[in-house]
Parts: sequence; structure tokens; C-alpha cells
Amino acid sequence: MIESLIIWLIIGAVAGWLAGLIVKGYGLGLVGNIVVGIIGAIIAGWLLPIIGFVLVGGILAAIVNAVIGAVILLIIIGFFKK
Repeated sequence: MIESLIIWLIIGAVAGWLAGLIVKGYGLGLVGNIVVGIIGAIIAGWLLPIIGFVLVGGILAAIVNAVIGAVILLIIIGFFKK
């Protein structure tokens, strides 16, 4: 149980950080990166199978999926900020 939580937090932090690098201007700090990464993973888990793009295979695939979802989330946030 605690191991799963730690893995979620690590994947969220890495995905949020990478998405912040891809979408310039979004330095959210550690907690913000974790939140963006986890929400991004949820978005990607819902959206990517609908469009037929599914990566399977461990932590690396989970990070890639979460980064894709986090980038989508940051782009949407950027539209509403302007």
C-alpha cells in the first residue's frame, strides 16, 4: 500500500516536471508537479485509450502516459489563464 503511494508520487513528480519543461513557463514546485502529474495520468488514462494510443509496460510507460496527460492539462490551464 505505501509502496504504491510512493510510486504514484514519484511518477507524478517526474511527469509534472517533464511537462513543465515541455510547456515553457510552468514551474509549479514539487507539490504542484506531483498534482499536475497525477491529474495528467488520470487524463491520459481516460483519453489515450479513446483515441487508440495505449502504452503498456511498467513505470516508463506510466511516466510517458502521465507526461502526455500533464502536457494536455498545462495547455488547457494556459488557455484559461489568458
